[in-house]
Amino acid sequence: MRMLLCLSGFEYARFSPCIDAAYAIREALSWLKALLFDNVVIGSNCLAVMTAWTPPIIDASEIVVSHGNCNHDYSSSISFFPFLLLIPAICFSICHANSNLLCIQSEREALLKFKNHLIDPSKRLSSWVEGGDCCKWIGVVCHNSTGYVNQLHLAAPPLSQPDFDAPLAEWEAYVRSKLQGKINPSLLELKHLSSLDLSSNNFSSIHIPKIFGLLESLTYLNLSYAQFQGAIPHNLGNLSKLQYFDLGGNDLKSKSLQWVSGLSSLQYLDLSYADLHKANDWVQVTFKLPSLLELHLPGCDLEDVPSSISVNSSKSLVVLDLSGNFLSSVPKWIFSLYGLVSIYLSENSLEGPIPDYSGNISFLEVLDLSGWNHLNSSIPNSLYSLNRLQFLSLSGNQLQGTISSAIGNLSSVTHLYLSENQLNGQIPLSIGELSSLKLFDVSKNQLNGQIPLSIRQLSSLKLFDVSENQLHGTFPLSIGELSSLEYLGFGYNLLGGVVLETHFSNLMRLITLAASHNRLRFEPNSSWIPSFQCEWIELGDWYLGPKFPQWLKFQKKLSYLDISNAGILDVMPTWFLNLPTPFEYLNLSFNQLTGGISYLNVRDTVDLSSNRLTGPFPRVLSTLRFLFLSNNSFSGSLSQLLCDSSSGKRMEVLYIDKNLISGDIPDCWSHCQDLNILNLGSNNLTGKIPPSLGLIYARAQQAETQGSNLPKQAHYSKAQQSLPLLLLFLCNCSIKQTELKGKGSTFCFDGLASEPHPRRRWIQTKRGISSLFLLVLWLRRLSLRGRFKKRRQMGRSRVTPATGLGGGDGGLGLGAVAERENQRVSLFFLKTM
Repeated sequence: MRMLLCLSGFEYARFSPCIDAAYAIREALSWLKALLFDNVVIGSNCLAVMTAWTPPIIDASEIVVSHGNCNHDYSSSISFFPFLLLIPAICFSICHANSNLLCIQSEREALLKFKNHLIDPSKRLSSWVEGGDCCKWIGVVCHNSTGYVNQLHLAAPPLSQPDFDAPLAEWEAYVRSKLQGKINPSLLELKHLSSLDLSSNNFSSIHIPKIFGLLESLTYLNLSYAQFQGAIPHNLGNLSKLQYFDLGGNDLKSKSLQWVSGLSSLQYLDLSYADLHKANDWVQVTFKLPSLLELHLPGCDLEDVPSSISVNSSKSLVVLDLSGNFLSSVPKWIFSLYGLVSIYLSENSLEGPIPDYSGNISFLEVLDLSGWNHLNSSIPNSLYSLNRLQFLSLSGNQLQGTISSAIGNLSSVTHLYLSENQLNGQIPLSIGELSSLKLFDVSKNQLNGQIPLSIRQLSSLKLFDVSENQLHGTFPLSIGELSSLEYLGFGYNLLGGVVLETHFSNLMRLITLAASHNRLRFEPNSSWIPSFQCEWIELGDWYLGPKFPQWLKFQKKLSYLDISNAGILDVMPTWFLNLPTPFEYLNLSFNQLTGGISYLNVRDTVDLSSNRLTGPFPRVLSTLRFLFLSNNSFSGSLSQLLCDSSSGKRMEVLYIDKNLISGDIPDCWSHCQDLNILNLGSNNLTGKIPPSLGLIYARAQQAETQGSNLPKQAHYSKAQQSLPLLLLFLCNCSIKQTELKGKGSTFCFDGLASEPHPRRRWIQTKRGISSLFLLVLWLRRLSLRGRFKKRRQMGRSRVTPATGLGGGDGGLGLGAVAERENQRVSLFFLKTM
């Protein structure tokens, strides 16, 4: 195989990483020619060399040297292996010498000025010092031969945003990783700069500097998620060499996109979440770009464009992302883009039927019409003919009808999401023909029938979710053959019968088992050791008893467990609460567990209500937020549970009603700053309401009075600035102190006060209690599920198989929704009997 080195013209300048080395090779060959072979001609324009030092790509048997152009035939050849070793030696020595060149002094000074206007909390730019070689600085790349700076890679490190309730230290590290400050115009001194990446930093106080539009050599510009704000400067349209341009994830706006028309070389454009609701020219401008491959405009407040607009069908566009806008129908002009490979139209307001594609976009590999759309037709037959389709998501619509057996024609599909619709009928047997399928989600529909046995053929399947349907029959043994399965969800169906350990025999990679609310009975061998290590198990309403499931002893990574109402009549085993990984969520309610519990190793939520547990209350972790111990036989004082300053600091909901608690309510509520709901009812409590409990009410009243005047803090969301919720239940208690004084209000207990609590208020309030309480629990459950969203949404990140230019979608996901859990409502209630 020949390696061609042209010694003149553009091609040489483009492809040779080391110019001097090439000339050295030519001189070496000239020397060899003069020494041994006078009849060999060394051309001045082109040098074709067959070398031996990079096997097996290049054949070492001969060297061919020719005079003339690179396209000439090579007639003279010699066998000359030993002397060829001189060529790479000369090349590497000269290349190494060039790599040690110091950077240009003027550019070093320009970079130092640029650094001086930045705030660098994490000291990422500590290598940028006076007198140093800027070509060796972090984030700086220089040209191999000239030493000019041609690339600046200053994106923040790829740290994922912490959960909303993550430790403060984790949030601080995340914030400190970002560059801040201002952009110094000294960047204009970098005349050869072709690539600039400032993404994911924090420039929240400034607009995009107009100097970026003067960096005429740029081919790559990434300012995404850098918190720039304001209008997009139109002089960015002067960057005629720009090929990759990403402004996504900032707080930007533009009344017109006419400036984009100057970006004649552009291949990738991302303006995600910019306010473009006034830019009515976005279609006419962007689709005239001759080289554009990917167009990303999600969340830009775009509305429908006139149907009369025509788009040239010969355009090069392969990826179109218009998700999260206000389109009311699928644009007809999309079907004239015959080269499209990926279409994203999720989270719009699409209505009516899914259009009949009629084969106009036969190259399509990704189609996403999911989420917050209102498409209400059946799935069109033409969609089943897209045999190149790899990703199909129609979730969250109002689709009706059945899933056709023609779905088996989607031979290339790997991700299939049809959840949250109104689909009925059975899951077709032809689903087994989708040999490449990795994720299959038809949850929250009205499907009936049985789980098809043909799923055993889906050897690549990682996620299988058919939960919240009307499936009946037995749990098929064939599921146990899916050795790649990581998520198995079939909860809230009508499945019945006996499940054996053989159903799980080959599920060695299983992480999530979500199967609550069926009619199944699990009868594994008493010595069974599961082949999987789950992090999430939901088996509520299964029959697992009467003994406590011993196989849970071998689940070393378990974080979420629900085995409520499972027919367990046993003592709580000591090994269970000593598992190596603390639980995030534990629900053992509505069983008949007996004995005492000294310690609960659970971080967030515990529900042990409606059992037969006895003894004093257990100690809990300081991070615990939800604790339900109702309807047991716990006795003694509340002091151990409440008065230990190391426990219960973050408690939001505490239900310990219907137990055998006696004595006074302890006066140690001052550290319960987050308490929302407290139920002490139906116990043997006596004495007075302690002052610290009264202060919680006073704080709620004060917050209600001053709520509108709360200071706005940049680091807190509106949800976190809301008011506290406090529901206090003290029914069936002998509390003698009959009053709590709030702002002009007196609430009374047990009818002992001179002015009994109005029953009308109780009735009106009671109607809202269950809704409020269920909302709190639902949001908490959503929050916990958010931490496992990578399990459920494997592969849901934006796929751009045609170009590979795109990144993740940068969306907020479930975190923003779960944050609403912190919302509070100012309400204080004392139930009377």
